[in-house]
Amino acid sequence: MRFTVYRNKDTAHPGKKHRRILVSETERLSYVGNNFGSGVMKCNSLCRYFVGVLDKESGQMEVYNAEIFNMQPLLSGNLIPDDTRDYQTKSYREKMDLCIEAFGTSKQKRALNSRRMNAVGNDILNTAVTKAAANIIDAKGVTALIQDVAQDDVQNVSIFLPPCNEDADKPEEVYKFADILSPAEYEALRVPAAVFVNITPEEITKKTEDKSHCSFVLEELKFLPADEKSRDHKARCLWFLDTLIKFSYLKVIKKKHPMGPECPHIISRKLMKNFTSLTYNNGSVQNLISASMKAKITAYVIALALHINNFQTDLTVLQNDMKLQESRMMDIAKAMRLKISKAKGLPGLESDQNHKLGTLSLPLPVQKASGNQRKRKKMS
Repeated sequence: MRFTVYRNKDTAHPGKKHRRILVSETERLSYVGNNFGSGVMKCNSLCRYFVGVLDKESGQMEVYNAEIFNMQPLLSGNLIPDDTRDYQTKSYREKMDLCIEAFGTSKQKRALNSRRMNAVGNDILNTAVTKAAANIIDAKGVTALIQDVAQDDVQNVSIFLPPCNEDADKPEEVYKFADILSPAEYEALRVPAAVFVNITPEEITKKTEDKSHCSFVLEELKFLPADEKSRDHKARCLWFLDTLIKFSYLKVIKKKHPMGPECPHIISRKLMKNFTSLTYNNGSVQNLISASMKAKITAYVIALALHINNFQTDLTVLQNDMKLQESRMMDIAKAMRLKISKAKGLPGLESDQNHKLGTLSLPLPVQKASGNQRKRKKMS
């Protein structure tokens, strides 16, 4: 390689006299570097560099000041602007591939060819899968396939539902209260639920203004029974339902007690064990509330609301509290074998909107395909 150094001829100017341009020439390309301008390396201004030259005869070394230059390839300056337009539209991966083709090592070029061959293989595989799917559709029919998918959807949702007793004689035995809250968990709710047992109308009004609880709970607190035992029971159910809904808002659980110190330990353990999934991230195991876990929380919220409201509840209010789409809420309600009907909303809770009521009654209706699946069937 041949090197040439150019210096600024204005040696009297303090800002220009140290400017240098270094040019290196090879048979294929020329490389250029400089110590001024916007692309200059910062290291030259932060520290000093030296080069030592050893005299082998005398054994002494002479030290000279040095600078570091970042050498860049100098491309031909007679390019037509249109020639670079196609290059500028390429992705970062495509530009890197072009660099590997031109300057890459043999190993890099082999890896590039291998990746391109795999991409061609994937295209061939996708074509084959598409053709096989078309053959299956022709053989079995669109209607039968949609029914199979709908049945799979029902089974997938059913995994996250509370245990269902299809042979129950009473609505309260379909989703048993003990499967939602064990006796020990129910007993642990006595202390935190005391704030609901003794709540006053003024406190309910203030909580409504502060939106410190979900709409369903705030509305039900207005109708606590006068009987002491029934009032305590409903207060415990409402407190746990409110905790479940708030828990569903979380994404990744980072605290040992995510619902605060007032939440009993047995309830915190239940939430973490039953309503989160484990994920591995950044070298540690974390508890995550996935979409499937949120569906499970929704199902348990609906089941508890049915016990609170004599097995008929406003699904739209729960949907808004859970921050779900209506189609998702309806899918879960239908998977729980509820009968869906329309009704005007409760006073002050979007009363102009037609609310959906879910009713648990016997005999249980037969499971059907979800609304989204029926839409796809019509489109076909």
